Amino acid sequence: MTTALVILAAGHGSRMKSDTPKVLHRIASAPMLWHSMKNAAALGADKTVVVVGHGGEAVAKSAQAFDPDAEIVWQHDQNGTGHAVQQARAALQGFTGDVIVLYGDTPFIRPETLREMQAARADGSTVVVLGFRAQDPGGYGRLVMQGDSLEAIVEARDCTPEQLAIDLCNSGVICAPAEQLFALLEQVGSDNAAGEVYLTDIIAIARARDLPCSAIICDEAETMGVNSRHDLARAEAAFQARARFDALENGVTLTQPDSVHFAFDTVIGRDTIIGPNVFFGPGVSVENNVHIRVNCHFEGCHISAGCVVGPFARLRPGAELGGDVKVGNFVEIKNAIVDQGAKVNHLSYVGDAHIGEGTNIGAGTIFCNYDGVNKHHTEVGKQVFVGSNSALVAPVTLGDGAFVSTGAVITEDVPAGDMAFARARQVNKKGLGKRLMERLRAAKAAKK
Repeated sequence: MTTALVILAAGHGSRMKSDTPKVLHRIASAPMLWHSMKNAAALGADKTVVVVGHGGEAVAKSAQAFDPDAEIVWQHDQNGTGHAVQQARAALQGFTGDVIVLYGDTPFIRPETLREMQAARADGSTVVVLGFRAQDPGGYGRLVMQGDSLEAIVEARDCTPEQLAIDLCNSGVICAPAEQLFALLEQVGSDNAAGEVYLTDIIAIARARDLPCSAIICDEAETMGVNSRHDLARAEAAFQARARFDALENGVTLTQPDSVHFAFDTVIGRDTIIGPNVFFGPGVSVENNVHIRVNCHFEGCHISAGCVVGPFARLRPGAELGGDVKVGNFVEIKNAIVDQGAKVNHLSYVGDAHIGEGTNIGAGTIFCNYDGVNKHHTEVGKQVFVGSNSALVAPVTLGDGAFVSTGAVITEDVPAGDMAFARARQVNKKGLGKRLMERLRAAKAAKK
């Protein structure tokens, strides 16, 4: 079955009190729009159309950063959900499959739920709506059912008292054949309390034509919408709770689960142990049997099996740790590959570098990669020993088995097996330390 997704992302979101378009506010380190767009990849959708309006340039740029093939269409006049879907008609010209309408501010609809909707379509329903039973139906549209048949969706402001008593509510998500969807929308008017073109009105029109309509019911948590900062905080908490649950279910140990923050795309292998206060930004993958200690921050990096990282370590974009690497306290690694069994254990910065197998980087070593304009690369071979408090001034290469003495400033290549000394000879001035301190103390006392 061919499927297209139409994602409505044109809302103003005035309750967010922000210059940022609502759908670009972040949940789990990613725009909430991206969470909706992940469904396209999960379903194998043949086409994705994103309808933009307020802040449309920024929304379009974000959508195509996630999916370069996503097609952008504009809703210049905010005239309701039906009107928004109509803007996608030209983009879907000639498309003969099903269309699923999603929302950029409703990020948690599961692919499994959408597959249930697809199955209901395959079973003969012309239009399938996603509904949920609300604890507080409030302002939600109500699904009016007759047995298994969906007869109408009535917006809360247009409901009779009897309809307001219904707790089966509309999520807004709809699945229908493209041709039927747009044909039904042609018949939708705007004679309602809001004066808008409601997507939901296609149900009553379809039933008047004896076209079968049905509803799939999901958990209310899936349909959580984001319209305010309070909603955004609730959505973040909901995502993190689910991510932690899934990690534990998949064989990951979280020693203090509530303190671990996951991104929308974090991947963690089984038998990994994660200590308290660990933050995963976007683009992080961790293999099996890794030990991540307390207070670490990761973004755009990969950690191979058997590594030990932290405490207080930071891996920035482009950091790649090979198997059994050890990265210790107050170490920062950026755009660098650290090969099998290498160690960077204490108080070091590694940037724009390659470190070979079994190499040891001593405490306080700095890879000096930036000259104020450009970044430069440092190549460190296998089984190299770099003494503590050293500076490697890029571009520079240390050959296999090289040895760098403590406190060295390395500005030239060190051939394989050589030992490099690059510090001034120590000179002791007899009694000068005592005399200097006496003079400083006297000067301080004179000021009192």
